[in-house]
Amino acid sequence: MGRETCRCAAGAMLAYLSSAVLGQYDPFSRTLLLVTPNVVAVERSLKVPTSDFRLWVCLHEVTHRVQFAEAPWMADLMRDAAGQLSAAVDEPIGDIAGRLVSAVRDLREPEGKPMSQRGMLGLMRALQAEPQRESLDRMLALGTLLEGHADHVMDAVGPSVVPSVVRIRRAFDSRRRRSSNPIHRVVRILLGMDAKIAQYVHGKKFVDAVVAKVGMAQFNAVWSGPDALPTLGEIDKPDAGSRGCWADRGRGIATLASRDSRDPRDPPGSARMARRVRRDHRRRRALRWC
Repeated sequence: MGRETCRCAAGAMLAYLSSAVLGQYDPFSRTLLLVTPNVVAVERSLKVPTSDFRLWVCLHEVTHRVQFAEAPWMADLMRDAAGQLSAAVDEPIGDIAGRLVSAVRDLREPEGKPMSQRGMLGLMRALQAEPQRESLDRMLALGTLLEGHADHVMDAVGPSVVPSVVRIRRAFDSRRRRSSNPIHRVVRILLGMDAKIAQYVHGKKFVDAVVAKVGMAQFNAVWSGPDALPTLGEIDKPDAGSRGCWADRGRGIATLASRDSRDPRDPPGSARMARRVRRDHRRRRALRWC
């Protein structure tokens, strides 16, 4: 009877979560999925042009595909972080209890707290030992960057590609902010759905701010390697001064990346160099909005 109850609970949880998903890109199988019934339901509720909304959603998911094609090391980082999170760590129960008390206090007073210390994210971090918290933070930072960048691209293409993009974004954000009944609100918090929405919001704010400050070409240095990833602190404060600001750190990364982009084995006129230039051109073309 216990197993059946658990199966029913798991099924109900997955059914609830699946109703909120419009699309998904799996970087490990390189599969891009769209949940057609959900896309149709949302476009009808928003009362926006059908073809524009579907293209807008597809832009988000295809951007994820471009991200992982440009930076295949991200899939390895996700795999390593997941392994670290699943590793068993012995830790005194008193240390865990102390962190939980602090996390519960942050739940009551969320104002001014970083994204990682609010809601279910704060409780999840409180349950982790230090190595696991570091891995969780890397996963959170990467996920926030990916979702924020994809959201930025959805809007950056402009009306020439998606004529009603401004109207769609306004309606979609209004839908996200719409208050729900208390039961749904509790369920969303427990399942981490509010934390996921926060990734979109905080991530887009970060990407918008950095691109406005240094331009998309220098922002793209973020895909050069794990050391280029923004920290959660940098994402929370994209407009900070030079100290603690990813935009200023990114300028240095972009400069180094441009110096290292030419393979010393490739003389300027070689066929090998020509192939590299064509490949880099294709990447830049794919990322012209990214």
